[in-house]
Amino acid sequence: MADAALKEVKDNKTRALVAIVRDLIDCISPSILVVGCGDGREAGVLARSLNASTIGIDIGEQFQFDRDGSAPAELKIMDAQQLDFPDASFDFVYSFHALEHIPDHKAALSEMARVLKPNGSYLIGTPNKSRVVGYLNSPTSLNNKIKWNLADYRMRATGRWSNEAGAHAGFTERDLLSLCHTAFGDSSAVTKRYYKALYARKANLVEVLGQSGAGGLLFPAVYVAGHKV
Repeated sequence: MADAALKEVKDNKTRALVAIVRDLIDCISPSILVVGCGDGREAGVLARSLNASTIGIDIGEQFQFDRDGSAPAELKIMDAQQLDFPDASFDFVYSFHALEHIPDHKAALSEMARVLKPNGSYLIGTPNKSRVVGYLNSPTSLNNKIKWNLADYRMRATGRWSNEAGAHAGFTERDLLSLCHTAFGDSSAVTKRYYKALYARKANLVEVLGQSGAGGLLFPAVYVAGHKV
């Protein structure tokens, strides 16, 4: 059932992320929290492909929940900076391109760590603040990708290249590692691992980019995983 659910996923990004999540979770039928779930479809994929009890939360100002695509995940409107769950509620916390939109991202990370069980695991991804080009794999038109990159360049040129200034900047891998280490106690970069899964046919090239340091400029997003110590 789980493998069948994963085969139905057309989005290669989601498939690559689910593969990493599977390796991080060491229990059967885990409980998962998705912070910044958007329309909820990604939470649904995690629930179905991992046989997981999954809850997705978002502030609800931008997205309409897709109740069919998210099934059987439960979706809630909630502030990531003040999670309404008891301590140690989840085996796994997942957050993808949400942290950069949260005003107090440190508080959100602290809350994610609070609701994570001891030795529970997490995976967090954000845009790469050091990227040269972004939005390459976004499910949108080429026109939008060009427009969004031009907007990013304008923010850089005017000294406003930060989440706080309203830019879709994200974090550098080093900064995200540090933030996650402070919140959870354990953090490892899995950016290269994600892009090798996403571009399996070009895994050798991804390895070279990662080893050379060029990936710090060319990878559009960064990913950090670890356990709660």
